[in-house]
Amino acid sequence: MRTISFKQQALLLALASALGACALSTPPAADELYRQALPAAPLPGQWQGATATGPVVPGWLEKFQDPQLSALVSEALLNNPDLKVVASRVEQAAAYAKVAGSSLAPQVNFIAKDGLAQSGGDGSGISVVGLFASWELDLWGRVRGGREFASQQYASAAADAEYARQSLVALVTKSYLQAIEAGQQKQLAQQMQASSAQLLKYAEERQRIGRGDGLEVAQAQAALQGYMDAVQQLELAETQAVRALEVSLGRYPGQTLKLPAQLPRVAGDIPAGLPSDLLERRPDVIAAQRRVAAAFARVDEAKAARLPRLSLTANINTVSSDVFLLKDRDNPFWGLGVSLLAPIFTGGALQGQVEVRSAEQKQAVAEYAKVGARAFAEVENAFSAEISARKRTAILTRSAAENQRALDLAGVRVKVGSGDMRALQQQQLATYAAQSALLRMQSEFLMQRTNAYLALGGGFESPAADAAGKS
Repeated sequence: MRTISFKQQALLLALASALGACALSTPPAADELYRQALPAAPLPGQWQGATATGPVVPGWLEKFQDPQLSALVSEALLNNPDLKVVASRVEQAAAYAKVAGSSLAPQVNFIAKDGLAQSGGDGSGISVVGLFASWELDLWGRVRGGREFASQQYASAAADAEYARQSLVALVTKSYLQAIEAGQQKQLAQQMQASSAQLLKYAEERQRIGRGDGLEVAQAQAALQGYMDAVQQLELAETQAVRALEVSLGRYPGQTLKLPAQLPRVAGDIPAGLPSDLLERRPDVIAAQRRVAAAFARVDEAKAARLPRLSLTANINTVSSDVFLLKDRDNPFWGLGVSLLAPIFTGGALQGQVEVRSAEQKQAVAEYAKVGARAFAEVENAFSAEISARKRTAILTRSAAENQRALDLAGVRVKVGSGDMRALQQQQLATYAAQSALLRMQSEFLMQRTNAYLALGGGFESPAADAAGKS
């Protein structure tokens, strides 16, 4: 009967131990993690501010029905510098994950060495050529913990990148709306400036025929100057809004972008889904959850580092010498071995590392709570702001109409001699203020709708467009 050597026994023991290696700890699922992170803020069964039921549907950009906006979004996704930085971080995380995973595979190296026998050389005259392999048996999960950490970091970076894409699209959309609104506000001010110039001429004519006086003329002149100043301010606002949009597109801010004269329209309510679904849909919340999972893996890695490391080694090589005779050599020869590295005394460094990783895990959970609380607040705030903007738009629409009617009546009264210019000018200012406020609220409604889309995390691309982009 063949006797198994000690080395063979050690190899068999190592292989058996590797098969029964310790499993990594499992981080909590999304709903359980939320309960642990925010125990005092249980999720409600439905959104407080939602006005429509049904699941969240991706493709919200199409709701604006604006081809130019869609084209600008595509341009920004291709050229925005900040998005390129985020994409490079994802590439780095993917590379780190690849490096970390390589430690689980055997490491094979080729070594070649040629010694010099001549004077001035190393004097050995020995030539070595061989393959050397080593494989650490990850009994306790140290290497797997490192790989899992890198894998979760990559997943977190990818989710952050997706949220950055969605945030960029929302930014472009809101910048687009702001630039259009600024142009409309400027046009309104220009109309008021032209109307005020007509009133000035009318005041001068009244003074000429003796129905008015210098006070009316001075007041009309002052009103005209005020509208001229408003036009200048709004021209600057439009310029800055267009340049901000161009920068987000990756263009030079040369104010060459031509925008439509009217704001787009979005009809209908937003299907908001359930609050609990947000935890597994919104990218920045998913990224925070992945960072928690990465922290769990880092703790496993630190705990396993306190335990012995067992490695298998193998080599096959040849050795030759022109200087002296190598005795009892088997050329080529091979060997197998087992190495054991067990930490005995490290001054508390390894235990300290476990404590550091445990503290980082608590920090990751706390940061998840922060991200989650912010996400839910953004959804509810966007819903509330949109509802308010919708109601205020209706009120301001009526207000603008009534002010325009009052302005027309005041003009008639002045023409027939039963009113004065000051009342007409005051009504003109009130009409301008009402129309300007209406424009602002119409734009605000669209911006809050955009905020709600982003906060819900449903994605701006329709499923068909997303599939086409990935094919």
